[in-house]
Parts: sequence; C-alpha cells; structure tokens
Amino acid sequence: MSTDITLYLNISRLILGIIILSYASYTDLKTRMASNILWVIMGTIGAILLAVEYLTGNITNPIILIFIPIMIFLVYIFFQMRLLFGGADAKALMALAILVPIQPIINNLPILGISYMPASWTIFSNSLIIFLFIPLALLFYNLAKGNPKLPHAFLGYKMKLTEARNKFVWPLEKLENGKTRLVMRPKGFDTQEELDEFEKQGIKEIWVTPKIPFMIPLLAGFIFTFIFGDILYSLMQIFV
Repeated sequence: MSTDITLYLNISRLILGIIILSYASYTDLKTRMASNILWVIMGTIGAILLAVEYLTGNITNPIILIFIPIMIFLVYIFFQMRLLFGGADAKALMALAILVPIQPIINNLPILGISYMPASWTIFSNSLIIFLFIPLALLFYNLAKGNPKLPHAFLGYKMKLTEARNKFVWPLEKLENGKTRLVMRPKGFDTQEELDEFEKQGIKEIWVTPKIPFMIPLLAGFIFTFIFGDILYSLMQIFV
C-alpha cells in the first residue's frame, strides 16, 4: 500500500510540475515574466505532498530532506552571482526543491536509474544540458544567413537597431572609443542607453543575443528527470 501512495504522490508531482512550468514557460515567452503565485502554489502543494509522504512512512531516511534548504540557499547564491538572470527562474528552482526533493520513481522510470543527487539539482543540471544546444542552433542559423563570425554566431545573431529596441534581446556588442567589442554578459536589463549610443554613431545593425526564457529548458529538464533521470551523472558513469 505504501508503494502505491509513493507512486500516486510522484505522479501528482509530475502532473503539477508540468502544468505550472508549462504555463510559466508560456508567459515567460510572451512577456518574459512569470507570476510569483505559481511558485507559491508549487511550493505549498509540494510541502503537502511531502508531509503526506512523511506521515505515511514513505520517507525512510528523513535526513535527505536537508537538501531542500541547501538547494534553496544554492539557488539564492547563483542568483546573486548572476548565474541565474531571472528572478522567476530562481523562484521556480526553489519551489522545485520542495516539490521534488528526491528522485521520483514511477514504475520503471527513470530509465537511467537513480543518482545520489537531489532531484531539484538534477532538474537544474538537465536543464543546463538542454540549454547548451541553443548555441549550436544559433550557429546553424547564422551559417544559413551567411554570418559565420565567431564567437558571435554561437551567442546570437545580427539585427537591425530599430528592431532590437522592440525585441527581447540584449546587445552582444558595446561601443568603446568608436569601435565595437564583444560583451559576453549584459550590464543590466535596460539596454536602451547602449542602443542609443549605436544610433548616435550611425550604426544600423548590431549583433544581439536573445533573452531566451530559461523556463522552457527548465520544463524540459523537469520532464527529463522523471523519464530519464540524471543525464550528467549517467554520462559520468560512462566516461569516468
């Protein structure tokens, strides 16, 4: 009976996570924003599911729950270090630390087996691996457009200055002494001042990097964690 309860709880976690992350991905894609209420709902229901699992005796080693505050603290540090740009991304990972503290098992899933890492960390690492495919997609896009300049082609694409003002993009270039140089990370979220500088110099087209919502690979990483498990851990098992 206890096994059935764990199964139902993990299925509930999967369904809840997909619904909330899908909606957050939609709003993030359209507006680059996701409502805080989503993470309150996820964290609250996650805590209820966790309490049910604990009270029914399905958490055999309660010490693993220490990973919840540890993961929340790490996400906060990552956000302060600007390794996570969006506040919604950080809040989503914090809520996921509560919703999925340990690797969920649903029948014969995950396919790759169970790692020793907290599930919320696995979701994060899986998301990063998926996110790494974006530079390759950008490269192929730029090669098709005849813009093979490196490393710019891995990071973004060329866009007219007038379009850049109305798109979710950051300048990949900065003016210094009348010349442009590559900027790997934006100075801030408001880039209008930098765009004004390009306009003053009569520059009509610049390299930009898209503000790709991390919520989308986070959704993919969440699903991957349930189906496949820890991709990074499995790769380490193969090569180490």
